Amino acid sequence: MLTTLNTSYTDTRAADLAWALGREPLPALATLDLELTGVKLQLRLLGASHQVLVEEERGTCSETVACLPGSSTPLPLGVAKRVDDWEYEFAARVEMLTPGTFAGRAQELLALVSDHPHGLAGVFPGSPHAFTAMLAQWHEGQVHWRTWHAYPQDGQLVATRTRVGARVRSTTTRTT
Repeated sequence: MLTTLNTSYTDTRAADLAWALGREPLPALATLDLELTGVKLQLRLLGASHQVLVEEERGTCSETVACLPGSSTPLPLGVAKRVDDWEYEFAARVEMLTPGTFAGRAQELLALVSDHPHGLAGVFPGSPHAFTAMLAQWHEGQVHWRTWHAYPQDGQLVATRTRVGARVRSTTTRTT
């Protein structure tokens, strides 16, 4: 699903993005509700980037990547955590692209996400290449999502990927 976001372009630099786990739902400009093999997922486009809410019988999990006033947690390159009965993995990278490459990559990503049944993309006013896009899928018993945050004025594309799944409990067998 592709939408135009009726808001000003708030997070105007990749360096302004922060990451948070477990935040309450923030006001969203666009949402996409999904159910992937019994897991409820809500993709949320914020005026300041994205939030994903996950709900399943084991509990809930939320991820926020956005300009968060007062946040001192910058966007990490990677995180692996246990959250209740969930295993959570997050990774982020910033791609530096030339203006021509950026425009092509933006068009490619917007086409991929807007045509996908589990995709949500929002274009900010002022530039067709200023966008946030999200794509979710179910794979091998886990929920995965990818996001892209575009900053055409700097030629930066922030790409994230997240995996959330049930915690695997190890069993140890002792032999004597």
